[in-house]
Amino acid sequence: MPVKSKLSTVMTAISAFALSTTLMGCSTSAPVANDAVKMDTSKTSEYSLKSGGPLSQHQSGLSMPKADLSFTILPDHKAIIGHAVLTLTTVKPTSTFSVDLDRVFNINGIELNGKPLSKSQYQNTNGELVITLTKPVQGMFTLDIQYDGKPRQAVRAPWDGGFDWKQTEQGKHWIATAVQGEGCDLFWPCIDQPHGEVAQMDIRISVPYDLVAASNGVLQSVTKNGDLTTYHWQTSSLHNTYAIALNIGPYGLLEEQYTSLYGNQYPIQFYHLKENQEQAQTLFDEIPTMIEFFEKVIGPYPFANEKMGVVETPHLGMEHQTINAYGNKYRKDEFGYDWLLHHEFAHEWFGNQLTNNDWDHMWLHEGFGTYMQPLYTQYLHGDIAYKAHLYKQRVNLVNKYPIVSNRSLSVEEVYDSETGPGGDIYSKGSLILHTLRELIGDDAFFAATRQLVYGTTDPKPGNFAPRFSDTNEFISLVNHHTGKDLSWFFDVYLFQASLPELIIEPTETGMTLSWLVENNKPFPMPLEVSINGEIKTYDLTDPKSIKIHPTDVVIFDPHSKVLRHLPHIERYREYLQAQREAFMKKQKNNN
Repeated sequence: MPVKSKLSTVMTAISAFALSTTLMGCSTSAPVANDAVKMDTSKTSEYSLKSGGPLSQHQSGLSMPKADLSFTILPDHKAIIGHAVLTLTTVKPTSTFSVDLDRVFNINGIELNGKPLSKSQYQNTNGELVITLTKPVQGMFTLDIQYDGKPRQAVRAPWDGGFDWKQTEQGKHWIATAVQGEGCDLFWPCIDQPHGEVAQMDIRISVPYDLVAASNGVLQSVTKNGDLTTYHWQTSSLHNTYAIALNIGPYGLLEEQYTSLYGNQYPIQFYHLKENQEQAQTLFDEIPTMIEFFEKVIGPYPFANEKMGVVETPHLGMEHQTINAYGNKYRKDEFGYDWLLHHEFAHEWFGNQLTNNDWDHMWLHEGFGTYMQPLYTQYLHGDIAYKAHLYKQRVNLVNKYPIVSNRSLSVEEVYDSETGPGGDIYSKGSLILHTLRELIGDDAFFAATRQLVYGTTDPKPGNFAPRFSDTNEFISLVNHHTGKDLSWFFDVYLFQASLPELIIEPTETGMTLSWLVENNKPFPMPLEVSINGEIKTYDLTDPKSIKIHPTDVVIFDPHSKVLRHLPHIERYREYLQAQREAFMKKQKNNN
């Protein structure tokens, strides 16, 4: 039977499902206020477009230790049929609670502990599926939700979240989810907060027979049912909610067992488009060296009980835990490796094993993840590659907002450069870590980093689990491993936007050096100065006068250890901006 006719049969069997976009409103049936009735429920709400931020009162004390998710993917209609059985716990008796789910879906039925709820007991006008009970629940209970509809379509994945419905050059369906910015609720009912991670998940994905479905965790079974094939995946550790991913395409599989530096074994799996077999094999061969680097420098691969997984996607990439999305088209950069795969893989440590407890601390994911690329180039090619990589990052800094605001933020508020640090959490975060490493030395730097990631300085397979943390813990760990109070360092670099500026004032016998810092905060950063090739370190807790002869060759910070304001880079950024504006004006006039 042709795939299309089989899918039509499946569609007919699902009650209340409509292909017409005019019927795509959520079928919540509880009485709502008149202003709510006017809402266009065929569109994703502002609530669903945000991930994290202040917690809903209906989710206070609520957690989700287990989720069993089933999806039937309908590529020709860009639609899904979903069935979620959620195991929830609440610390106190509650009659009203909620999970997050995009309101574009039709709710076809909800059961609590196996008993159907009436339509008057749930509503989802704004992307928060609120359940109201006649009797309170406490402790552990199950919530069974059946839903269907057309999930939000990503306009420019992964920066704009949702389903990425594409086709290969051969005309085969090629589909992926990418929802970091907007959150898990774009396609499954979840607690869309960093702490909403689920300890165990079963993910069943039914797709047309000629496609493969790759997801998180370990593949349990592949079951054929007519023209549909169901892939059952299972996770056995905490997974970031936004990292749960569906990847569907005409995939081939490269696989091998890897024996780590710690003696344990785990599979490396790469789901790739079959037509890219040769290129995929070349990239696949790079992975063991990447693993070796991370395990030597940071510690054991965190999810050896599942897999190290990569899948080729129609979008650039995303750190989907144990199934990292890869779409860099097999391009190596000037440092001789695929930076995109390396960056997403870094998030297995910084983002998945270590997760920030609020998106305000997202630099712990992106700053560390970005710093791993210069470190890797140093590992491969030495200092010249390391510093060249850092200099490329230095040109990108905006310094408009602090890296950390110390208030609860959504993902959007952090990543949007109009409201938060934006791209600075990547490059500036990386350069801050470089400066910190130069200040405190490798022993203290990597000990603090390792303890931040694993909760121990001596991680071994089996003696750690995924954990949550924030900037304040990292500061405490740095102070602990150095035996010093380095709060001043983080106050200047993380909690305010402007970079410190080195002030050089000529004197009759030489010059006076001092730091100019926003808000006049203390900044006792030592500075190296090379005078005719001899390097001396000066304590700039207070202004320091040094003797210089007019013929002396003087280089400040000769090894580029300190992240600081550099006027020539600001001028270069202004030049680039002017070039962009001139180009846009020319394009507009031509049109």
